[in-house]
Amino acid sequence: MITDLVQIQRLGEKKVPENEKFRRHMKVHDFPERRFRAVSLDFDEKMDCRACANCCKVAETDVTKRDVERLAKYLKITPRQFIAQYTTPSAQDEEDIILRRNEHGCIFLDGNDCTIYDARPDTCQDFPHLVRGPGSIQSRMWQMVDRATYCPIVYNTLEEWKLIVGFGKKQMGA
Repeated sequence: MITDLVQIQRLGEKKVPENEKFRRHMKVHDFPERRFRAVSLDFDEKMDCRACANCCKVAETDVTKRDVERLAKYLKITPRQFIAQYTTPSAQDEEDIILRRNEHGCIFLDGNDCTIYDARPDTCQDFPHLVRGPGSIQSRMWQMVDRATYCPIVYNTLEEWKLIVGFGKKQMGA
């Protein structure tokens, strides 16, 4: 298992075209998810996310209305105060909001610890979305190409999934 974040970034970025082809391959083939989930859980159990916290350092965190209500209650402020103090409009869609960021990443990140862990947004609870999250694994594959450049769990899981389905030179056009 590769856990070095510099190596994950370098290899993940190098494999973006391959992972995009793999994503398309997964979408047009019907694979039983049970084996994929087992691989995902295995890598998830091997990796201590708190030792890494790279997702909190590099990724934006979408916040839903439900998240706002839960976090406001947790912080003992009103939802309006929470939105004003801790969120900003998303660059992708101004109607969506994300958690504010500072020079270290998520505004709630302290070292590698989440200061709101017990009330964190749903997207954080489900991250990296390999086992948990809405829809099938195949439907969530579009997110994995980017995540494989910063998350050791995603990078290693995708590499193992490629072996499971026999994805290789033939699919890459070689």
